[in-house]
Amino acid sequence: MASTLQVDRVSSALGAEVRGIELGSVNAESTQEIERLLWEHQVLFFPNQNLSNEEHVAFGQQFGELQGHPHLENDQEDQRLFILKASRGGVADEWHSDLSFLPSPALYSILQMIKCPDLGGDTLWANLYLAFEELSPPLRELCEGLSALHNAEPHGRPETMCIHPMVRVHPETGRKVLFVNEHFTRRIVELSVGESAHLLAYLYRWISRPRFHVRYRWQPGTLAMWDNRCTQHSVLNDFEGERIIKRVTVMGDQPSGLKPKWPPYARPVGPSDTSRHDRMLEGFLQGSNTLSED
Repeated sequence: MASTLQVDRVSSALGAEVRGIELGSVNAESTQEIERLLWEHQVLFFPNQNLSNEEHVAFGQQFGELQGHPHLENDQEDQRLFILKASRGGVADEWHSDLSFLPSPALYSILQMIKCPDLGGDTLWANLYLAFEELSPPLRELCEGLSALHNAEPHGRPETMCIHPMVRVHPETGRKVLFVNEHFTRRIVELSVGESAHLLAYLYRWISRPRFHVRYRWQPGTLAMWDNRCTQHSVLNDFEGERIIKRVTVMGDQPSGLKPKWPPYARPVGPSDTSRHDRMLEGFLQGSNTLSED
């Protein structure tokens, strides 16, 4: 199987284009090779696939359980297929890892471009292994001892939330990953609101450095598959006209990392105007804490 594939890296940071395979008719051997390539390159691009809805879903099922989007539009005939249209506000132009607000976020996302503008609307992915590894040793150590609260506020569902380690360990590669994103991460649990905002702002700028990225220009019929455990992505909102994608999402495991070194932040003074920033965290902690650890 491996000898029939043409695999070309598209960036020094991550990403590869794969040719010589028809994803509408893959077998178990092909699936294993694709997954091995995905763990190596983090995001794969398969040009000229043009899968039907049934083929798209069947391909995704080779890798695990599929789940439609919990908050946005899914296909009426098959709820496991998620549809995103630019004309309906479907431009994901903030860096994010899919569904990080769930206790077990997305494992793999498998997206087919249905319609795209002639120019613009590229997608960027960031390598979160490198983003962690290239931090200074003191900052790496600090981040490993912290956790972060994620929620679905961008989808109008702020009550859907979860706490994850800020540094997770990829279960297949054993490498450490910086696991915060500007779209769904609300705050760092063990820091004050102000401290959290400063550190997260720095990390978001850090992740947005081009040295960690691949930028891909789409053609209709191209299928992309990425590992949400070690990447983030963002769409360039620089286009006019319609852009339609269809995606299936393979659900993942619970992020694993070190236990936080400090307890959740507790305000040293009584209620005030600024205490509203702590109510979300306090409310969640009074319920069930879903933070995982080694």
